Amino acid sequence: MKRTLLSTAIALATLATGVAHAGGSVSLTVNPRNAQEAQALRVGLGLYALHKQVESDAHVSQQGNGNAAAIGQSGQGHRGIIEQDGDGHEATLDQSGRGHSCGIFQFGEGTRANVRQRGRGESCLVLQAGWD
Repeated sequence: MKRTLLSTAIALATLATGVAHAGGSVSLTVNPRNAQEAQALRVGLGLYALHKQVESDAHVSQQGNGNAAAIGQSGQGHRGIIEQDGDGHEATLDQSGRGHSCGIFQFGEGTRANVRQRGRGESCLVLQAGWD
């Protein structure tokens, strides 16, 4: 019994150590299910932009090294925000049509997001964290 417990403890410790040193990322994407949720997300992004004193419909903020971001917009009434904090992030946001909103927030190291919004009134939120 003691031998089994010791073996199990060693195996778990080895796995935990391997996971702690492995690189990777986690991503959470929020896509509203209806017009009310989309409006709530648009308002939230608008309040965030107001807090950050963003004066344009497209905003990129980068802290760190080796980050890349691009926002393309055609049409009217879009809001696009990309925030990168850390190193080696990549993000693109392509909005065409009318009234889209999206916030992409990347933290840590080495995350990648590509969002394309077409038509009318789409909203999304992308939260990513990466590590080496």
